[in-house]
Order: sequence, then C-alpha cells, then structure tokens
Amino acid sequence: MANLKPEIFELNNGTMQVLVSNLGCIITSLSVPDKDGVLSDVVLGLDSLDSYQKGLAPYFGCIVGRVANRIKDGKFTLDGVEYSLPINRPPNSLHGGHVGYDKKVWEVVEYRKGETPSITFKYHSHDGEEGYPGDITVTATYTLTSSTTLRLDMEGVPKDKPIIINLAQHTYWNLAGHDKGNILDHSIRIPANHVTPVDQNTVPTGEIMPVKGTPFDFTSEKRIGNTINEVGLGYDHNYVIDCGEEKAGLRHAAKVRDPSSSRVLNLWTTAPGMQFYTANYVNGVVGKGGAVYEKHAGLCLETQGFPNSINQPNFPSIVVRPGERYQHSMLYEFSIE
Repeated sequence: MANLKPEIFELNNGTMQVLVSNLGCIITSLSVPDKDGVLSDVVLGLDSLDSYQKGLAPYFGCIVGRVANRIKDGKFTLDGVEYSLPINRPPNSLHGGHVGYDKKVWEVVEYRKGETPSITFKYHSHDGEEGYPGDITVTATYTLTSSTTLRLDMEGVPKDKPIIINLAQHTYWNLAGHDKGNILDHSIRIPANHVTPVDQNTVPTGEIMPVKGTPFDFTSEKRIGNTINEVGLGYDHNYVIDCGEEKAGLRHAAKVRDPSSSRVLNLWTTAPGMQFYTANYVNGVVGKGGAVYEKHAGLCLETQGFPNSINQPNFPSIVVRPGERYQHSMLYEFSIE
C-alpha cells in the first residue's frame, strides 16, 4: 500500500468533464455547459493535490468517513462497549477524525473510458482506525451515466465485527462557476418536510421538526439569500428526505438553479438525510487559478445518515454487522432551465 501516490483521473464523455483523485476520492473539477454551451468548472477546489494533503481545503470535493458529520463529544456505545473518537472539531468528532477517508490515498481498482467512463476506488479501513471499531473495505465508483449525469456508488463490507459507517460526498457547488462569488442568488428546492434541529455545537438534538413556517422550508423553490440571515451563520442542517419523488430506487433530494448560467443540478440519493451547508466557515481560501473563496462561496448537498445517529435511537441506524453491506448511491443530473 505504501507505493500508492495521489493522482488525478479524467472522466470525459464529450459533454461533461470530471477530474477525480484517488486522494480522498476528491472531485477536483467538474465542468458542464451553461445555456450558451460554455463549459465552466462548478466545484470549489485547490490547484494541487499537495494542498489537499496539507489540509488546506475545508473538505472540498472529497468523500468523508468513516462517519460523516458530527458525533457528540466524540463518544458512542456499540453493543455495550464505549468508544472514544478524536475531538477534531471541539467539542465533537467531525467527518471521521484527524485523518479521515478524505486524507487517505485509495487504490484504483478499475478505470474505464468510452461512452460511460467510470473509476472505482477502494480503501481498507482497519479496526481501531481513528478510534472506530471493526475492519471494513469500502469502494466508491464514479460513473458518467449520460451526457450530463454523474453517479456515485459507495459500498462498505465489514469483516468480522459490527461497525458504524456513514459516508458522504462533500463537494462545494457553485453552478455559476467556482470563481463567480457567492451562491446567495442560487435557488434551491429540498423535498423535505422535516429537519433535525441542532444545539449550539451544531449537533442534532434528536428532535425531528417540521419545516413549515420556518426559514428551513425549501419545499417550494426559493432563493437561498432570502432567508439565510435568519438561521445564524447560514444553513448547516440535516434535512429528512421524506417527500421527494423516486426514480430507480433513488429519492429526489435537491434541485439547485443558478439564474446567471441557467444551470440546474438535480440530486437523487438512497440516503435518508442530506446536510445542506452554505460554506459558512469558508473564509479567504485561495482556490483554483488564484480564485479566493469567501463565506457562502459554494453549497454542499451531503446526502447521509443523520448526524450523531449512533447516539440517537430514534434516528435511522448507521450500524452495519458482518454479513450485511453498507450501500449509498447518488445521482447528480445537470441540465439547463
């Protein structure tokens, strides 16, 4: 495993181009046409893999794990045993700890070109890594399934012990182009009647709250900037994907539209929740081509199990036992509207 080095691979079907790395399965670039057919890169990122390795990106483009989002106080109990995780975002553990899956170099197990190009990455996570119990082998496959659609399929197979796992894709989107300022003019529809409210440390309280009549209501499409100032620093909340239409086993989780380019992104997922995050903590990050990313420079749509669900018995379980398999798929469909 020591000979693995971070590289960038291209998926290109003639209409869209995606650059992904075996470092953290990072989408470093994703270019899709606007209303005039002009290609722009619509994901925030850094110029070199070295910069990602040094931790200069706030999880740009990567897959986060073993458990995405926050675990309260970095503690949980599984089958009567208490585990302690690194407190890397005090007072909580965030996105897998100090060296999560986003900072690991994954193995490339398959790379296909052609009309539906794809790449599959694999990572073996050992028992006790970052405090988590159990060995698990995870794979992530990116595929361009049609001219402007990217699919991601993630799987995890535990070896001989029960594990907890909750992977999320953490790309920051700006449909106007990664260097085009903030996303406050983007509009979004999130087919979710409920959200999981959080405490002062951004950890869900366990409550499942209706969005109706609150600034969290995106059941009808609305401009993000209209209500962002009513929710503290911005949106950083888990939505319960409970009323989206279904297609091929995936549920509609979000529709994002940028008025300047007419680009639209529809996201479909098998996950029960989605963290809608508006880059509230991005502050003067020097990105690709010298672009400087400020607060709200992008938005994340992290489909996931609910945050801290291992400590909330009423949330969907993220425990996977030997003989079972973790699976999580999403579909990013781009269009012009």
